[in-house]
Amino acid sequence: MDSSYLRISLSFVFWALLLSPAVSQSSSCSSQTFSGVRSYPHCLDLPDLKAFLHYSYDASNTTLAVVFSAPPSKPGGWIAWAINPKSTGMAGSQALVASKDPKTGVASVTTLNIVSYSSLVPSKLSFDVWDVKAEEAANDGGALRIFAKVKVPADLAANGKVNQVWQVGPGVSNGRIQPHDFSGPNLNAMGALDLTGATTGVPVSGGGGAGNSRIHKRNIHGILNAVSWGLLFPIGAMIARYMRIFESADPAWFYLHVSCQFSAYAIGVAGWATGLKLGSESKGIQHNTHRNIGISLFSLATLQMFAMLLRPRKDHKFRYVWNIYHHGVGYSIVILGIINVFKGLSILNPKHTYKTAYIAVIGTLGGITLLLEVVTWVIVLKRKSAKSTKPLKA
Repeated sequence: MDSSYLRISLSFVFWALLLSPAVSQSSSCSSQTFSGVRSYPHCLDLPDLKAFLHYSYDASNTTLAVVFSAPPSKPGGWIAWAINPKSTGMAGSQALVASKDPKTGVASVTTLNIVSYSSLVPSKLSFDVWDVKAEEAANDGGALRIFAKVKVPADLAANGKVNQVWQVGPGVSNGRIQPHDFSGPNLNAMGALDLTGATTGVPVSGGGGAGNSRIHKRNIHGILNAVSWGLLFPIGAMIARYMRIFESADPAWFYLHVSCQFSAYAIGVAGWATGLKLGSESKGIQHNTHRNIGISLFSLATLQMFAMLLRPRKDHKFRYVWNIYHHGVGYSIVILGIINVFKGLSILNPKHTYKTAYIAVIGTLGGITLLLEVVTWVIVLKRKSAKSTKPLKA
């Protein structure tokens, strides 16, 4: 029995050693095979989205032949490879997009001249492309492949490099590709392609770094705004609403309220400015609802800050009008701020723990608010009752 067990163990180890190179090589471009007899002397294991590129370049006629391979983000999704003649991102790029027909299962390629992210419709490219086709990669997890020959523009050919961009998405609806994720790998899917193959995997100058920089700025933008509009402003409103009911807290509650709201405004302005910078660096990427709410928040909060300079005395005849305005604008800021934080979380798409943590914090503040509201009404009603039963002086 011992010798039999030993033979089985050695056989298992032997087959594992035979299979392990194949398994490890399956994730390398050098191990890929595809239809056709054409050879591609250069291949790249692209750093993001599990993508690969095989290519050859004929300098005599500036023709670039490519095979791009990647798995869509979801079954039935799409993949895209593009050259951007003028910039490093997807906006302005000339893209080849492959997807499978859901009825026939046949893969095909569509060309997109991506003027902006809001206009993703099939269109002719700014340079010639031919011998275009797509196929599903056999035994490769549902990956798709794009085959094409591209006439590289003369100015790009003279530089010996082109800006390449690649992407994957979830699906195609009515002939239009559905938006891809805006997480780190998707934003970093760009780089410089050395046409001669002398160097491989060289980042675009400001490309991969720019992607990381944008992600860093997005995170800073999200944190600043979550702290400001999503936390400090609600807490400041709670201070004004519930501390003032206690006579011993006057005027401490007022200074706490002003300090909290002013700090929230300062942090919010920093977050708003970061958002403006992101918008200027992300041409074509538009989050209209999030942006419009952000502009409204900044405008209302600025108005609220200046209104403090016009705050009438308690005995002034227009004080009640100012109170109505101040409370209305303040509660609007709180509501819009929380809504926009959730809008931002859906755009950033961070780990679920971050969204869960914010929901827990807001839920806790909501619970405290309900409790304090009950306490406030109890105190107010008791005081009214005490006043009504107090005997009148002769």
